[in-house]
Amino acid sequence: MQSNNKKPVVVGIGELLWDMLPTGKKAGGAPINFVYHASRLGAEGYAISAVGDDGLGREILEELDNNSIRYLIEKVPYPTGTVQVTLQDGVPDYIINERVAWDHLSPTSNAIDLAERADAICFGTLGQRSAQSRETIQAILSFAPDDAYRCFDINLRQHYYTKELIEESLYLANMLKVNDGELVVLRDMFHLEGTDKEVAHWFIEHYNLRLVVLTAGGAYSTIYTANEESTLQTPEVQVADTVGAGDAFSGALVISLLKGASLREAHEFAVRTAAYVCTKEGAWPAYEE
Repeated sequence: MQSNNKKPVVVGIGELLWDMLPTGKKAGGAPINFVYHASRLGAEGYAISAVGDDGLGREILEELDNNSIRYLIEKVPYPTGTVQVTLQDGVPDYIINERVAWDHLSPTSNAIDLAERADAICFGTLGQRSAQSRETIQAILSFAPDDAYRCFDINLRQHYYTKELIEESLYLANMLKVNDGELVVLRDMFHLEGTDKEVAHWFIEHYNLRLVVLTAGGAYSTIYTANEESTLQTPEVQVADTVGAGDAFSGALVISLLKGASLREAHEFAVRTAAYVCTKEGAWPAYEE
């Protein structure tokens, strides 16, 4: 828990990319989205990723600068990441281009130094789809303090995950975030039956997690710890799109917990933040005062 006069240090490591939306391109990437929202909510946020030495790379660094996001971004001889996003009834579908800059992360000394002083680090499966970035992300995570939140926002996309990768990530994490669709995949992968609560507690016990966060889109969300449980209905809002809403939920939850909120208080704040983001286009909407 942080004292009130010190900003928590929050890190997102993995994919940094342009979401190519029907309305134009928006900067994104789940771990970086997490940092954006945590920064807006009071964190000292840092993005760790890579871009190409190209126009899209220069533009995305300008976006980070314009949004006051600190970063450790390498320039590598691969194109800056892009994702084609189409929306059906406000729900995104993705075509994720391969062999791009964020597939080629390196464990720099600056990144390791940052991990050593982090209060929270967010990562997922997509950023680990290449062997190089997988090794890098896992190496950097190993330097995080024991009491830091290591948030594994599983973020399953297409064929870019395996059971082995998920298990490796769970052992490095102390917080798991899944949506209801991803939980179905995990149930099948780990041969788990029973209620959502029983499945959540299985992961808590087997991987020594501090909490499991389950989101169910426009219906509800539940947070489980070894001894607590909080369920809240999702508020009804006029949805523009849901891009980045889950990352906003994670960022708000973690920053609230780091500032000393109870589980319920942090959950309520996360729900409100995610609902607000759903009313805006893109993953990095402006925050209204």
